[in-house]
Formats: sequence, C-alpha cells, structure tokens
Amino acid sequence: MLGLRNERMIGMAAMLIGVAAFAFMDAGLKLLTAHYSAAQVAALRGLAALPVVFAWAMYSGGLGQLVRVRWPLHLVRGVMAVVMMVTFTYALKSLSLAKAYSIFFVSPLIMTLLSIVLLGEQVRRAQWAAIAVGFAGVLVVLKPETSGYGWLPTLAVLGTAVGYAVSSVLVKILSRTDTTASMMFWMTGMLSIGATVLAVPGWVPIAAGHYPVLAGVAVTGAIGQWGITVAFKHAPAASVAPLEYTGLAWVTVIDILVWAAIPTARTMLGASLIIACGLYLLRDEARRAAQPAK
Repeated sequence: MLGLRNERMIGMAAMLIGVAAFAFMDAGLKLLTAHYSAAQVAALRGLAALPVVFAWAMYSGGLGQLVRVRWPLHLVRGVMAVVMMVTFTYALKSLSLAKAYSIFFVSPLIMTLLSIVLLGEQVRRAQWAAIAVGFAGVLVVLKPETSGYGWLPTLAVLGTAVGYAVSSVLVKILSRTDTTASMMFWMTGMLSIGATVLAVPGWVPIAAGHYPVLAGVAVTGAIGQWGITVAFKHAPAASVAPLEYTGLAWVTVIDILVWAAIPTARTMLGASLIIACGLYLLRDEARRAAQPAK
C-alpha cells in the first residue's frame, strides 16, 4: 500500500513540474511571436526540441522502436501537431497566456465527444450536461460582443484544443503497440518538418538575442514532456490529469510579471466553468474505469 502511495506521489509531483515547465515554455513562445510568424515559431519549437527528444529515445529504447510503428496514425498525429502549434502560437501573438489557457482547457470536453465517434464510447446525460456547461464557459471567455479580427485568435485556440483532443485519442490507440519515445519523436519530427515547410516563404533570420529564449523553450519543453510522461507512468490518470489545470495559475503569474496583464473577472469565470466540467468528466471516467466489468 505504501509503495502504491509513493508511486502516486511521484506521479503527481512530476505532473506539477511538467505543467510548470510547459507554462514557461509557452511564455517563451509568446515572446518569440512578437518577432516571427506563427509558422516559424512553431518550427523553431520543434527544431529546438528534436535533438533532446531524439537523445531521450536513443537512451530509453534505441533506434528500433522508432521504426516499428504504426505509420498512418503517426502521420495523422504529426499533422495535428503542426495544426496545434501554428494555431496556438498565432493566438499567443494577441491573447494573454491566461486567456489562451482558459479556452484551451475545453480540450477534455472535445475529447469526450471524439471518444464517441472514434472509440465508440457511451456518454450519459450528466456528461452531456457537463459538456454543454463547459462550452458555455468558452462563450463567457470569448466575449460574444467581440467581432472581426478579435475572433480569430480565440478561434485559433479552439483549433488547438481540437487538435490536442484528436492527438490524445490517437495516443490511446497508439500506446497499445508503440512506445512513448516513438510517439514523442515522430510528433516532434513531423512538427519540425511541417511547420518549417510552412514558414520557409516568410522565414526571418533568428536574432542573436533570441537564442537564449530558444534554448529555454527547448529545455522547458523537454522537462515538461518528461514530467507528463513520468506522471502517467507512475500514477493513475485520475490522480494526475486534473493537475494540468494548475497551469492557469502559472501563466496568470507570468502574465502579470512579464506583460502586466491581469486576467479579467470574465476570463476567470469562464475558466472556472470549463475547469469544473473537465474535472467532473475526468472523475466520472475514473469512477467508471474502477467499476468491475459486468
């Protein structure tokens, strides 16, 4: 019993570290969006992380695991990675980190919907109600009175959430046959290639002063990926997945300290609705998984 408790504590600590690292990585990406296109920032994110991910893959299992994979699903996930990073970095150019995170947290709701279509899972009335309330929270954050260009960044984050949800469902399928290292490597590699192709026509030389930021993005991205990988390895998803929402606290502090951007009451209200519904769905899924099969 003590061993299981220690494993869970290790997983939860790793998740908290990983989420914090990703918050700082996203802050670095936001700094870069002021100087480079969304596609180029996405490409730089992938290229900076690729050597780290490759080294980890070689250490954890060798080259063979990167070859014996389910290529079609990895290709779809790679496309989703490009969509996610380009849309998210585009949104960061004009949105605060707190608002972007608040909208992005709708991804568990989208995941539930996709599970119906792709995995054939059943959804009960209470879950449908949680999904509806969660999307209402998104509308609160979005400010319905906003029109024109102001809608594009918020819609871009929703596109990121959809891409993340699709990618997460694919991870559930891929994890039955492929290693974590192979999934990380091919997603990062395809992101690097796809985003670079999109960015080449408008590529801007990297300013010398931005290399430390890129180094920070690479290191924090690697730590973040390590933290989440270790978390799900050592603890049940029900124990660690809700801790992803601690990212909102980190980015709120970063917004205030770096950009003097204080989140509005409306953003916090919408985020609270979205997070509450996401937590309900995670708890409900864990409870159903713990029930013995009939």
